[in-house]
Amino acid sequence: MLHAVVMAGGSGTRFWPESRENRPKQFLRLLGDRSMIQHTIDRLAGLVPPERTLVVTNRRLADMVAQQLPQLGAESIVSEPCRRDTAPCIGLAAAMVARSDPEATMVVLPADHVISPDAEFQRAIRQAVQLAEAGGNRLITFGIAPTYPSESFGYIERGQRPALPDEVDLPVYRVTRFREKPSAEVARQYLESGRFFWNSGIFVWKASTVLAALDQYEPEMANQLREIATAAGTPQFERVLAERFAEIRGRSIDYGVMEPAADGDTYEVLVVEAPFQWDDLGSWRALARLRGADAEGNTVDGLHLGLDTTGCVIRSSEEHLVVTLGVENLIIVHTPDATLVADVRREESIRRIVEEMRARGLERYL
Repeated sequence: MLHAVVMAGGSGTRFWPESRENRPKQFLRLLGDRSMIQHTIDRLAGLVPPERTLVVTNRRLADMVAQQLPQLGAESIVSEPCRRDTAPCIGLAAAMVARSDPEATMVVLPADHVISPDAEFQRAIRQAVQLAEAGGNRLITFGIAPTYPSESFGYIERGQRPALPDEVDLPVYRVTRFREKPSAEVARQYLESGRFFWNSGIFVWKASTVLAALDQYEPEMANQLREIATAAGTPQFERVLAERFAEIRGRSIDYGVMEPAADGDTYEVLVVEAPFQWDDLGSWRALARLRGADAEGNTVDGLHLGLDTTGCVIRSSEEHLVVTLGVENLIIVHTPDATLVADVRREESIRRIVEEMRARGLERYL
């Protein structure tokens, strides 16, 4: 059976001041009246039922997950005691899924991506599931055809096309290698070559396959996760989880599994060219891509009066007026207790603001 694992532990510091430690990006209503995590679960409707959905988050966010996703039971929310990156997150979920369903197939996805239309997303997942279940050693991810030379996304270099089941009509390629976020010049080269995808961070595989890969490439982590999963459903679970998870060396799934698997010959690492629109909504400027801009190039969400204002991203509320005069290329975000004004070219530095506030004892605004 197909199970879904939603990763919902990120901090989203680049969306400060709306994103806070106790209310990170995935819980914000950035597009419409539903939060990012609610949109993610909505997208799975008809594909994976709530009882086969796991949300992995960190302990301080578990109550908010339960509040925003009342259709999920308490057993569907896994609370990590500390941050250890995506490989332990996915490995723990795979071990827990495999205990109840040894033949399970998993779709793994972040809680804070923008994807449309849902029908194309589900079509792509179903075809990837067919690929995973037709070959027991396949690790499958989704690549997004790049539309501009982004420096903010990781990249996947595609190779040859493998033999496919007749039911799979989407383009599928073997992965040659994974590439880190590039410089502007390298990103342009990637775009011009036509051989690269943006790395979506969405995966499909058999639970047993990813667990075997962790055994091979991260054996210590795999043993620690297995011990935690064995305790699930017992009175000792919370204690074992707290003790063993803290001992794990943090590692991303790309570094821990996907990259070495693509370099080896034990697993078949495949990338499916996504037929859906995708954005990881990594910063305030992403709103301009998704919401569009007015005739002056401004993207506005809230009450705003602008004179001689161009190229700005402005977010407030209908109760608070933001007035701009003679400015350009700014990010302006108003919240009840903090306001951000930043040059759009410096949006990657917003996370530095968070670090500086912590250093200056301004934790109440984090």
